[in-house]
Amino acid sequence: MSRIKHRICFLTIALSLLMVLLFIADIATGTTQMDFHRIMQVLLLGEGTPLERSVIVDIRLMRAFMAVLAGAALSISGLQMQTLFQNPLAGPYVLGISSGASLGVALFLMGAPLLPNVLREIGMVTAAWIGSAAVLALIVCISRNIKDIMVILIIGIMLSSATGAFVEVLQYFSNETDLKSFVIWSMATVGEVTSNDMTIILPALVLGFILNLLCLKPMNMMLLGTNYAVSMGLNIKLTRNMLFLSTTLLAGTITAFCGPIGFVGLAVPHIARLLSRHSDRKVLCTICILTGACLLLCCDILSKCLTLPINTATSLMGIPVIIYIVTRKNAPML
Repeated sequence: MSRIKHRICFLTIALSLLMVLLFIADIATGTTQMDFHRIMQVLLLGEGTPLERSVIVDIRLMRAFMAVLAGAALSISGLQMQTLFQNPLAGPYVLGISSGASLGVALFLMGAPLLPNVLREIGMVTAAWIGSAAVLALIVCISRNIKDIMVILIIGIMLSSATGAFVEVLQYFSNETDLKSFVIWSMATVGEVTSNDMTIILPALVLGFILNLLCLKPMNMMLLGTNYAVSMGLNIKLTRNMLFLSTTLLAGTITAFCGPIGFVGLAVPHIARLLSRHSDRKVLCTICILTGACLLLCCDILSKCLTLPINTATSLMGIPVIIYIVTRKNAPML
């Protein structure tokens, strides 16, 4: 047992150090070349010109910090959905969170004539959040009398397809300017978040992480089967709703502010299981947070160096991982 604890402790420290190094590398990377020593002076001593402080603090530091938050939030929500549905291919967007956000943004950008005047002023981010929350609320209402979790999974997929079809209709009838804005949003980025946005993002993510902490023991019980969890006194409906709400707060907030970032929530829980060789959700949550932050920081550095959308970088890094894990014999799936 002590050997396992030592390995987990070493892995946690190693991932933490890697995250710090990648965080610094992300700040040092950008279209404007800056001396590393100068960057440290601006960050630690507050020196530099107003332009340098704006580029380093307001843009690069905020972008790196958002990459850490997005990687952690999406990874945790992916672990929650894989545990809840007992499905290794479930991700944070399996309930239609991404499609709901896309529908909200599509209505805001391309369906303005369909909206009341009040809703036209809410902003794209709010539209995405409302879309995510609306899909979740619909699923929760439908699932009240449904005991089979796989039925809820199918309902989520069907709702996702329905909202996707409606978005395609809006795309077909929209003009070039609105369509281009929607396509750019769908490519995702962590570089558009401001300090004012953080006043909304941080409380939402903190509440989502708190709900996740409250669900750690129930998630461990659910690993042994729903019947076992019920026999141990677990309130399945309450746990399910808490996980739904946590996932919406984590993945829905990130999607609203950064766009639909793919493969992180699906791939990272598998990577964490592979690295830790552990199924305890208390251990996996910590490893997922650090691994997700490291992965998204890597993707952000790659996207800046190659001037690619971050979704392209996450796909390039996430797809090979998923293929390797699902084809590997005796790989830990849950």
